Amino acid sequence: MSALCRLFRIGLVPYGEALRLQEQVLNSVAEGTAPEALLLLEHPPVYTLGRSSSAEEHLLVSEQDLASRAQVFRVGRGGDVTFHGPGQLVGYPVMDLRVRGRDVHAYVRRLEDVLVATLTDFGVRAGRIPGLTGVWVGSEKIASIGVQVRRSITMHGFALNVSTDLSYFSAIIPCGIQGCRMTSLSRVLGRAVELDQVADALLPHFARVFGVTFIDPGGPSA
Repeated sequence: MSALCRLFRIGLVPYGEALRLQEQVLNSVAEGTAPEALLLLEHPPVYTLGRSSSAEEHLLVSEQDLASRAQVFRVGRGGDVTFHGPGQLVGYPVMDLRVRGRDVHAYVRRLEDVLVATLTDFGVRAGRIPGLTGVWVGSEKIASIGVQVRRSITMHGFALNVSTDLSYFSAIIPCGIQGCRMTSLSRVLGRAVELDQVADALLPHFARVFGVTFIDPGGPSA
């Protein structure tokens, strides 16, 4: 029997607001008052710096210049510096590792599996690069992953470039990976792709990989 998972599809949400929602949802899962959850959304332009001690070293412009391009947040997730913006499908799974083996590395690999399977639906051959986190198309990175675990519950998650303005990445060394080039699904396919279309494709793969049944936050969905 699959576990229940609340599905929040909430459109364009400022980063700080999404962070507060994640924390509320995480507390409800940790306290056992609500099922696990997946938040699917996109953000206005924002740079986030993870807890890597070298994150600031991977800015190619001053912090003042960076802040003039987009909001800047320092956050508690793993990983380095990255960009979120319109046209990027962001997923914040709030999953209970107390019942999922407490293996963070295995959890991250499952997120990668979901993203690879989703891209396969669009005829894109994606995969991993040994020693690196995320999903790649050839030598270019198409999806980033950075997670945080609090009280054995996950937050933060993945960002899949669908039709993202890739020029924002020119101000940073994405994920702290020297020479990293970012790409998007629209760029790979040479055509526009709708974010909702990609979200629709991703959901059954997420349900299969994590063994969940999605419900509306207010109750079971149809």
